[in-house]
Amino acid sequence: MRPFVENFPFFCIFLALVAGILSATFRSGRAAYRMTLAVTGAIAVLSALTLRYVVEGGLSFGYTMGRFPIPLGNAIRCGPLQALLCTVFAGVLLFALVGGSRDLFHDVLPEKQRFYFVMVNLTDAALLSLVYTNDAFTGYVFIEISTIAACALVMAKDNGPNLIATIRYLFMSLMGSGLFLIGLAILTSITGYLLMPSMAEAVARLAETGEYRVPLTVCAGLMVTGLGIKSAMFPFHLWLPDAHGGATTASSALLSGLVLKGYIVLMMTLMVRVFSMELMVELGVTNVVLLFGLLGMIFGSLGAMREYHVKRMLAYSSVAQIGYIFMGIGLGSAAGLVASCFHILVHACCKPLLFCCAGRLSAVSGHHRSLKNLRGSAYRDIAAGVGFTVGSLSMIGIPLFGGFVSKLYFASASLPTNRTAVTLLTIALSTVLNALYYIPALLSIWMRPDPADERAVLADATPEMLAFDRPFTAAAAVFTASIFILGIFYHPITDIIEAGIRLI
Repeated sequence: MRPFVENFPFFCIFLALVAGILSATFRSGRAAYRMTLAVTGAIAVLSALTLRYVVEGGLSFGYTMGRFPIPLGNAIRCGPLQALLCTVFAGVLLFALVGGSRDLFHDVLPEKQRFYFVMVNLTDAALLSLVYTNDAFTGYVFIEISTIAACALVMAKDNGPNLIATIRYLFMSLMGSGLFLIGLAILTSITGYLLMPSMAEAVARLAETGEYRVPLTVCAGLMVTGLGIKSAMFPFHLWLPDAHGGATTASSALLSGLVLKGYIVLMMTLMVRVFSMELMVELGVTNVVLLFGLLGMIFGSLGAMREYHVKRMLAYSSVAQIGYIFMGIGLGSAAGLVASCFHILVHACCKPLLFCCAGRLSAVSGHHRSLKNLRGSAYRDIAAGVGFTVGSLSMIGIPLFGGFVSKLYFASASLPTNRTAVTLLTIALSTVLNALYYIPALLSIWMRPDPADERAVLADATPEMLAFDRPFTAAAAVFTASIFILGIFYHPITDIIEAGIRLI
């Protein structure tokens, strides 16, 4: 009989789905919010217990759902990497909702608030499923669930620009889903399976014999491209700034910090567990991923430099940071995957912190969002100013912050390859570009404005906006501490990631 703890990954997905259903039955958005926080906290605890179990045992385990045996049934798989990611994702979701709660209840109409939390819980269930799934078609199902829920999170702030951004987001996401499904259909037709282990055995036999070489290349390319579109890989990123920059603060934090990562984790799982990195390198898929990652690092930063709207600047920054992750995957090595997974954790903590702080700095400035009108806003909420500073310095790559360790691991991973020079130069150039838009933003929020300008900005601020926001301050403190933990006590975390990749 299996240890009871091995049921926890399924319980986490089930809890999130049930919470989504129950949220619609509440009359009050506040009640749905409190239940969502409780369920998300429970998922974080269950994921942490699972993490402890798999790390102490040095193992990964499968969990078959239903009575159909392998290879016909549906299954999930959990190892150190999956448990670590789900623990961090649950914690980030919890504190992103806490940190953006004031804006959330301000931006979303009262009669729609309970439905907002339906979509939050569905997003959580989809994210967990994309990390844990051991079945390729189940991955596709939750890709679609995540797409619908994410579009609703963007659209929750009901105005014209957000509706346009949602339609653009939906169009691009459906294009990505379609490409992934076509690739999956081709792969299933030549392997005969949907469960990843059985599919991997068939792919290995085909790679050894040389059969179906072109179809294998086509389906791998389609699936990677589809997931790349959904995760804002350059040059498929143009939907992201409007969607993430215009949404309410909690939605921006969740979309940038978490939703994009679910697709990337599924991509890495397919590349390692089904195709193998050796085959992906041989087929040339990693070369394309590396190229788009390097270009994304540069062009995402250039887009951010042109922005004066603080949330759109952060959205373009996400394109650059996603580029780092794809660069690590494109290196085609275990070290590159370790660097990418660590950067997923860093970005999952940094970007919600930055969006929550940007939302708070905007609120104490009369909901102005241009950097010019945010001058001196850090003095009106010190916690938001400090949090924005910590997140910015981490994204630049200053030592003692999580972002520095990520870049160090990326540079180290590039050394054994034949792409060392171009990778290191791009990392250096991207770091400079990161500084060129984050430092002016920091100078702006810490620079005291002229008294007349400050009075004009504060004329639009109500006492409620200026009042101390205790939930935000607590969330910002947790995110800030986690960035320092990732930047200083990173060795145990990378050890878990390395073990998880070996057992993936």
